[in-house]
Amino acid sequence: MIARSPGRKSLSLAIAFGLAAFASQAQAQQAAAPPQEEEAKTLAGLTVTAQKREEAMQDVPISITALPEQLLRDTGVRDVKDVQLLVPGLTVSSTQSEVQTVARIRGIGTVGDNAGLESSVGVVIDGVYRPRNGVGFGDLGEIERIEVLKGPQGTVFGKNTSAGVINVITRRPSYDTTVEGELTIGNYGALGAAGSLNTTIGENAAFRIYGAKRKRDGFTDVEVGRGPRGEREDGDQNFHTLRGQLLLEPTENLDINLIADFTSREENCCVGLTTVRGPTSAIVNGLVGGIGVAPVADPFARRAWSNRPTTQDIKDKGVSAEVNWITPWFGGATLTSITASRDWQAINGLDFDFTTADMIYRDADPDESFTGFKQFSQEFRLTGATNKLDWMVGLFYADEDLERNDSYSLGAHYEPYLSTAVLSQIAARFPAGMVNTANAATFLSQAAGRPFGSSFGGLGALDRYQQNSKSVALFTNNTWHATDQLDITVGLRYTKENKELDSVYSNPNGGLGCGAALSNPARVGQALAARGVPVAALGALVPQVVGFMCLPWANTLHNGRVTNQERDEKEWSGTLKAAYRWNEHVMGYASAARGYKAGGFNLDRVQSSNGLSAGTAGIAPVNDTSFPGEFVDSYEVGAKTTWAGGNLLLNATLFHQTYTDFQLNSFLGTSFVVRSIPEVVSQGIDTEILWQTGLKGLMLQGGVMYADTKYGDDPLPDADLAKLPGARASFAPLWSASASVTYQWDFGSDLIGRFNIGAKYSSDYNTGSDLDPEKSQDAYTVVNARLGFGAKNRRWMIEAWAMNLFDEEYKQVGFDAPLQTGSWNAFLGAPRTYGMTFRVMY
Repeated sequence: MIARSPGRKSLSLAIAFGLAAFASQAQAQQAAAPPQEEEAKTLAGLTVTAQKREEAMQDVPISITALPEQLLRDTGVRDVKDVQLLVPGLTVSSTQSEVQTVARIRGIGTVGDNAGLESSVGVVIDGVYRPRNGVGFGDLGEIERIEVLKGPQGTVFGKNTSAGVINVITRRPSYDTTVEGELTIGNYGALGAAGSLNTTIGENAAFRIYGAKRKRDGFTDVEVGRGPRGEREDGDQNFHTLRGQLLLEPTENLDINLIADFTSREENCCVGLTTVRGPTSAIVNGLVGGIGVAPVADPFARRAWSNRPTTQDIKDKGVSAEVNWITPWFGGATLTSITASRDWQAINGLDFDFTTADMIYRDADPDESFTGFKQFSQEFRLTGATNKLDWMVGLFYADEDLERNDSYSLGAHYEPYLSTAVLSQIAARFPAGMVNTANAATFLSQAAGRPFGSSFGGLGALDRYQQNSKSVALFTNNTWHATDQLDITVGLRYTKENKELDSVYSNPNGGLGCGAALSNPARVGQALAARGVPVAALGALVPQVVGFMCLPWANTLHNGRVTNQERDEKEWSGTLKAAYRWNEHVMGYASAARGYKAGGFNLDRVQSSNGLSAGTAGIAPVNDTSFPGEFVDSYEVGAKTTWAGGNLLLNATLFHQTYTDFQLNSFLGTSFVVRSIPEVVSQGIDTEILWQTGLKGLMLQGGVMYADTKYGDDPLPDADLAKLPGARASFAPLWSASASVTYQWDFGSDLIGRFNIGAKYSSDYNTGSDLDPEKSQDAYTVVNARLGFGAKNRRWMIEAWAMNLFDEEYKQVGFDAPLQTGSWNAFLGAPRTYGMTFRVMY
C-alpha cells in the first residue's frame, strides 16, 4: 500500500506541478523556435549508448545525465571524482587513499573500504567494466562524453550496477592528422603537461596516442614528530599516464579498435584531520613529550600529525579490443565483441592513529600492504532491428583474481598508550581515587605478567587473501515499437557467479600480550585488584581487559588460521519499460527493474562474541565472513520533453527504489564489520535542464534532485549501529543541485572568448556509516570557474581557472579516531586551486 502513503502522494503532486511548470515555460518559448529541419543540429540530436546501441538521449526511457566533451573540459573534469560537480545526486568520496574512492547515486553506494565488497555504481570505460570504483579512478584522458545512468542498470551492464552506471567514452582515432598539447600551472606548485597525436595509417587505419604527466604539492602540512616519516606534506599529486588506440577498418562492414593504457601514481595520501579532540589527546601528548595531536580541533587549518608515511604507489594497465561487424545475418545485425585484460595494483602505507605517537601503522611494502586485481573479460553482443523491433542478445564472461596483503604493525607507544587509556577508562567508573592510576603505562604488562614493553610490538598481524571470481551472464534487451507512439522494452539477464577465497592469518610478533591474558585471565584480575578495583567488579572487567589486549591485530587466536570459503550465486535481473510519445515535444515513460549486486567475503580480520559474523563485540575468530547479495526493486515514472526547436530539453523522473540486504561495511573503531541491512528505501524526483539559449553562445546545463533515502525500521545487533533504523542513510543529501553556464563570444574576426561557471549544492548529510552526529556535514556548495580566449580555429587557447572558487570547507568522510575514544577525524574535500592552462592544436 505504499502508493497511498502521504509522502508518495505529495511527491506525485510535486512532479505533476513541476512538469506543468516546465510545460508552460516551454510553450512560451516554442513560438520562437527555429524551423523543425534544424533540430538535428541542436540538443535534440544528442546521442547516448545507455542501452548499448546509439540512440537519441530524448528517446531513451532512462534517467541519464549526458556530459559532452566541451562541457567536461570547461568544468575541469579529469577523473570520475570531478564528474560529481555536474550531476545532482552523484556523490564521490575518498578515504585512506585515493584507491578507496566510492561513488553513490541517489544516496546509494558501497559503504566501506573493503576490497571484498563490489561496487553499487558501476564504472565502465570504453565498454570495459572496472571491478571497483577506485580501480576506475584516474586521469581519463581525452573524453568524448560521460553518461551517468541513474537507477539499476543490471540488464544491460550486468551485476554491481544496482545504483547506476558511470559510462565513460573516450575519443577514438579519426582520419585526420592532428597534434594537441596542453600545459598547466597552478597553486600548490601544480604543473601538468599533456599531449596527443592522431594520424592515419593508409586508407583503412588510424592511430591515436595520448600522454600526460601531472605533479602538485600536498594540500595538508604534516607534523611528523620523531618520524620516521620525512614527507611534511600530504595529499600531493604525481602521476603519468599513456594511452594508445589503433582503429582498423578493413571493410565498410568491419571496424576493430585496439586500446592499450598504462597509469602510474606515486603519491602521499591520506592523513586524517582532527574534528573532535577527545580526552585521550593528553595521553598522546604525554607519550611524545609535546604536541602529538592537533591541540585544537581545526581541521580546515589543514595541519595534521602523523609520524608514519602514507606512501601510495598505484599501477594500472590494460589492453582491450572492440570489434564491430555488420553481418549478413538477420537483416544486417551487428556483432560486437569486447575483449579486455586489466592488471591493477596498489601499495599504500598508513598511520592508523593519525598522531605523532608511534602506535599502529602499515608500511608501504608490497608484502605487507598490497591490493591487486587481475581481470579478463569477454562480451559478445548481437544487435539488430526491424521496423517493429530493436533487439539485442549477449553473453558476458569475467574471470577476476583479487589479491590482498594486509598488516598491522605496533610501535613503541602502543603498549603504554593502550595501558593508560584502558586503566583510565576503568578508573572513571569508580569514585575518584579508588583506582590507582600511577604508572598507568605499565598496567597491561602487569596484567600479562611480562616485562614492560615486551607484550606488544613489531608486526602484529600479517594476513593474505586470494580470491577468484568467475561470472557468466546471458542477457537480452528488446524494444517493440507497438505503434508509432508506444514503445515497450523488455530486458532480462541471468547471472551465474562463483567466488572462492583462501585466507591465511598470522601474528609474526607472536601476540604475546594477548596470549598471556588468554592463558591466565586470573592474572588480569590480580592486576586489576592490585590497582584497587573492587573484587565484585572483576567478573565484568576481566573479559573487557582481555578484549583490549586481544584486539584484532594482536589476537593470537588468529595466528596460523587458514580458511577456505566458496559461494555460488545464480540470479535473474531484468526490466520492463513503456515509453509513449505524446507528440514531437513530450515523451513519457514508466519502468520497473530488478537489480542485483553480488555477495562476497569480508577481507579483514573478523572476530565476535560467538565466532559468527552476526555476533557482537568479542575475540572469537570468525571463519565464515561471507555476506549475501544485495537486491533492488526500482520503479520510475518520467517525462522527457524537447522545446524551442530542439534547443531546450526539460526532463524529470519520479523514482522509488527498495533495497534488501543492503551491504553496509562499518568501521567500529577497531575493525570493519559487514552488515546486511534488511531494507533501504530511496524515493524522490530527479529533474534536468539543458538549454541552448536564444543568445548566441550561451548554454545552460543543470538539474535538481530530491532523494529521501532511509534505512528500514528493523533493529540491528550492533550498539554502534543503533542510530540507523528509520534514519536517513549516510552520504544521502535530501537535496542536491548542479548548474553550469557557458558563454562563448567573438573577439573580432579571428578570436573567441569562453567563460564557464559551474556549481554543485548538497544539503546536509552524515558521512559516517554509524551516523554519529560528529560525522555530519552541513549543506555546502562548490563552485568552479574558467575563463579563456584564443583562436577561433582552435589552434590555441589560454585559460584561467579555479576549482572550488570560494574555498568551501567540507568533509568527505568522518570516522572514529582509532583507539581514541571521544575523538573523531575526517578526510577533507580539496581546497581552492587555481591556475592557467595553455592549449594548442595543429
